[in-house]
Amino acid sequence: MGVLVMLTLLAGVWQLRSKDPEPTPATGDATGAQDALLDARTVGDPSAPVTVYEVSDFQCPYCRQFWELTLPALKEEYIATGQIRLIFINLPLASIHPNAPAAHEFAMCSARQGLFWPVHDLLFQTQADWKGLDDLAPFFMSLADSAGVDRNVLTQCLTTGAMRPVVRADLMMASQGGINSTPTFVIEGAALRGAAPIEQWRLVLDSIIAEKTGN
Repeated sequence: MGVLVMLTLLAGVWQLRSKDPEPTPATGDATGAQDALLDARTVGDPSAPVTVYEVSDFQCPYCRQFWELTLPALKEEYIATGQIRLIFINLPLASIHPNAPAAHEFAMCSARQGLFWPVHDLLFQTQADWKGLDDLAPFFMSLADSAGVDRNVLTQCLTTGAMRPVVRADLMMASQGGINSTPTFVIEGAALRGAAPIEQWRLVLDSIIAEKTGN
């Protein structure tokens, strides 16, 4: 199966899952938790004509570059105007970014409290400070305080590893779709790889939006 075909199926599965009801926490169903938490890591109008899946690694310098240089313009020009919605997908590349899995678990535990995006921004903002730490807990707790995350709820989530299967499920699905580098963006069944500048995004998105909307 070709990569583009697999990406189309992959996006379809993610999109269907984003509409699922909240799971019952007591079931321990990692897939159900993953599905429901897509809403918590989505920004933009649910009825936007185009959905962009950002497959990302919090310790990846190019992912940080996208966050710093391109994402603000995407938010202003396309997300705030209702043309696209963006969904974050976890792909911590532990072999080269050993602290990434813990960062993704932290972000997903924060997502359970509706605070994924503040933590997402803080993780990228402070990437240089935590990427080389041996003990991440104190630093992440300070970020949690800054984002307004409840420490007790967060600690329970992290110590039980509740979000580890959720992060792993994202990783496995991305891998099955032929995605092995970050950042990768799945847009209408095709992949845009790397921290492309906003000028390249405009060329891609304007063409897709025009085709989808007839404008």
